[in-house]
Amino acid sequence: MMDPVVLFIGLVFVAMFLLMQGVMGGAFGTSGRMQRRLRRRIDELAAAPGGETPSLLRQRYLERLTPLGRRLEALPGMLPLRRVVEQAGLDQPAHRIALQGLVLAALALVSSIAGGLGILLAAGMALVAGALPFLRLMVKRAQRVTAIEEALPDAIDMIKRSVRAGHPFIAAIKLVGEDMEGPIGQEFAATAADFAYGSDPRAALLGLVGRVPSAPLMGFVTAVLIQRETGGNLAEILENITQVIRGRQRFQRKIRTLSAEGRVSAWVLTLVPVILAGVLHLTSPQYLPVLFEHPRGLTMLAVCIGLMAVGVLWMRKIIRIEV
Repeated sequence: MMDPVVLFIGLVFVAMFLLMQGVMGGAFGTSGRMQRRLRRRIDELAAAPGGETPSLLRQRYLERLTPLGRRLEALPGMLPLRRVVEQAGLDQPAHRIALQGLVLAALALVSSIAGGLGILLAAGMALVAGALPFLRLMVKRAQRVTAIEEALPDAIDMIKRSVRAGHPFIAAIKLVGEDMEGPIGQEFAATAADFAYGSDPRAALLGLVGRVPSAPLMGFVTAVLIQRETGGNLAEILENITQVIRGRQRFQRKIRTLSAEGRVSAWVLTLVPVILAGVLHLTSPQYLPVLFEHPRGLTMLAVCIGLMAVGVLWMRKIIRIEV
């Protein structure tokens, strides 16, 4: 017989994970569909004549690893994970994130079985625990991309003023990396270092977009690449891009304000069943054990968790508005 308290704690853990994955995923950063579009656009630009070349920054990263670390980084699936780690601004190997997920999943599985949970619920707990490092990675990436997008208009203004003053574009990129703080300065400094190591400007700029999956940054890089091929007044182009990005950010803030009620409602609707179950367990201890012990009660719990997941995804779809 399962301990109702242990099972209740497990359900709370699963519910909180669903809420964070569904609602918080809609509150931060660029959506998965937008990221896939950016990825396809980067691949198209890289496939064009004179496209992307192997990044020297990537080669230096691999040289810092041990032979075992390089073998682990060469495993299938490590390259996309490494790209996400770079986008999150973390200075750690991708295989370490995967190992953390495996360790957490194993600990959750063993502790769940030792606590008397069933195999299916223990497997669910293991999946949730194993996904925590990746969820943390995605949240940090979204927060970092948001910070870069907020500072991008100021960075483009600095590049515009530097170009008007007669400095070359590469020197303007380096100036942003030296004078601006935070993630935007780090990324532009890495791009300037890529220039200094001898990379092609096209490859260096595509590497910047690859590290920062942002639609405004993609617009900036695309405009610069087109200007380098066709000519034109770069300062004027950058000024127009800045105005578009600032207008987009104002519209995004307005949408976020209008959708705040929906996000709060999502939190409330998701947590009410869990809180109500906790209150019933404290006030009427004899009421809930029947639900946990009877086979139909366990089926009802499974159906409720499934419907909760559907509801969270539905609310995410409603409150997430792409600009």
